[in-house]
Amino acid sequence: MNRTERLYKINELLHANKVVSFANLLAALGVSRSTLKRDLNYLCERLHNPIIYSRELGGYRRGPSDSADHHPHELPGLWFSPTEIHALLTMQQLLAGLDAGGVLTTHIAPLMERLNALLGPEGNPEATELRQRVRIIRLAQRSVMPRHFEQVATALAQRKRLHIAYTARGNGHTTERDISPQRLVHYRDNWYLDAWCHQRQSLRNFALDAITRLEPLNEPAREVSAAQLSTTFGSGYGIFSGGAVRLARLRFSAERARWVAQEQWHAEQSGKVESDGSYLLRLPYTDHRELIMDILKHGTHCEVLGPPSLRRVVADEVKKMGEKYF
Repeated sequence: MNRTERLYKINELLHANKVVSFANLLAALGVSRSTLKRDLNYLCERLHNPIIYSRELGGYRRGPSDSADHHPHELPGLWFSPTEIHALLTMQQLLAGLDAGGVLTTHIAPLMERLNALLGPEGNPEATELRQRVRIIRLAQRSVMPRHFEQVATALAQRKRLHIAYTARGNGHTTERDISPQRLVHYRDNWYLDAWCHQRQSLRNFALDAITRLEPLNEPAREVSAAQLSTTFGSGYGIFSGGAVRLARLRFSAERARWVAQEQWHAEQSGKVESDGSYLLRLPYTDHRELIMDILKHGTHCEVLGPPSLRRVVADEVKKMGEKYF
């Protein structure tokens, strides 16, 4: 438990109990006596939380604020973790972007107030600074028809089948098929649906924005186990799946290694820094389309070492690119 987590834990315990003994704080935090004392002093002196020790009650409790200028009992928004900050500010942006007149319209204002309260009081300079200094930029988001999203979500919840007309991005062909929705996936700012395709008799992944027509069916959806979903969609790279699992071996230049060595491309990846400073990354994939896009964005700083089939596909793509310029 890091310092931020400890401060929030102390705050939580004092909120939930009138008095908390030193021993109970130690047990809850799992730290030394000196560390706990430093945390308590920091909460009192730097964050203006009026915590006092009551000898009569045998523990710590909250006391009255010593200044009207301070905001007692609150920890500033800057103490949130990176994932918490991203979640809170993303929720704010999503709610702010909702169209008026929807079913959530009457609930948006209270939700926004609650999110603002979590980030810190409006008058708190640290919370105000956070709102001004943090930006979340969303790229390449494709719009989904609200009615389609509603029908997909309803079928998913009610475990019913859907009949869809789907236009494949790769070839532009439109096909019609019945599907059994299994789960919605939000990936790289876009929505996808993992579903059992009754036409192909296998699991498929569908981009919601590529569904051109949709009709709910009154037939029960075919159930697919979580294990099967994980096996089919979890072994590949990115959103694409299908086919045998292969191991990509990529070498990044020493310059680019300083970034890539800290990135997670796949849950089952492995990597190491070579003696010359380059970085060797190994990761599984089943469909090369998205992997190629991420390889090519590094240009000459990334070389595909294997397998030979992936190396050939990338080489062909690079050759075609060169023919456009030379």
